[in-house]
Amino acid sequence: MKKRLFLKTAAALLAVTAFGNAHAQTAIKFQLDWRFEGPAALFLQPVAKGYFKDAGLDVTVDTGNGSGGTVTRVASGTYDMGFADMAALMEFHANNPDAPNKPVAVMMVYNNTPAAVLALKKSGIAKPADLNGKKLGAPVFDAGRKAFPIFQKANGVSNVAWTSMDPPLRETMLARGDVDAITGFSFTSLLNLEARGIKTADIVIMPFADYGVKLYGNAIVASPKLIKENPAAVKAFLLAFAKGAKDVMANPVASIESVKARDGLINVPLETRRLQLAIDSVIASPDARKEGFGQINPGRMSLMASQVSDTYETKTRVNPTTVWDGSMLPSAAELNVLPPAKK
Repeated sequence: MKKRLFLKTAAALLAVTAFGNAHAQTAIKFQLDWRFEGPAALFLQPVAKGYFKDAGLDVTVDTGNGSGGTVTRVASGTYDMGFADMAALMEFHANNPDAPNKPVAVMMVYNNTPAAVLALKKSGIAKPADLNGKKLGAPVFDAGRKAFPIFQKANGVSNVAWTSMDPPLRETMLARGDVDAITGFSFTSLLNLEARGIKTADIVIMPFADYGVKLYGNAIVASPKLIKENPAAVKAFLLAFAKGAKDVMANPVASIESVKARDGLINVPLETRRLQLAIDSVIASPDARKEGFGQINPGRMSLMASQVSDTYETKTRVNPTTVWDGSMLPSAAELNVLPPAKK
């Protein structure tokens, strides 16, 4: 009788323990690079669908105010992971060589930088050479402005004059003719210009990636502390993210609902278009198809590290081997998430 009671008690304890483990969720605080706009669906969809939860993760996704801020907050330990521009991550590494917790990129999402030069056709600007002697505008921290010397060198552009402004004024100043051209994320500035009454046909877009500048764009970054203490959690996050990203790319229209659930004031058609533009231009780009979603080409990463070191005039040289760790990426089959190439 005692033996039977002991076995029952032991079985009950095992069941409780197993139940507890099955429901123990690893908390991960994640910061985006910007507001809840179309591309945020890539991260909000796996939350809404329960993919992170199924992977044993309790993921909180918050808005950001620029890649530099995201990198800093992951470095400080305020956030465990984030979404940030690769150049901003490199700049932080090279300018803070003694920082104890420098974030590391663990998955590439924007295989090409979304940075572009935009102008109005009526200005007579149609190609990079037409920028010579012109007045360009962008916030001082804009990724395209900071990397513009690389674009200049690749396209033989000489003297340009810069006008600085806050982000909300950038497209307004171009529309008013206060500046001749601007730098910005192609899928953001294009839609902002349209919102100011400019027709798409009247806008000239020169994406950096199409003009000899093969910089990587935004990547998922993680704290070295998290990577060291719980690499399984990072791996689980990336797998669940890839699953959600596949859903988003297969059906962008439906996935925008996950963004609307977080910000009920978004313009759904506009954000759906922004998401589709991001997919077409930087996520499922020819370079991404060649290298594989989530992955990088070491030679290309080394070239970018050198270009950022020179252009940003960093305190130390960027070491391409310390800013990237692809060891926790899902398998090639699990990363096969890109939509069919458009013909």
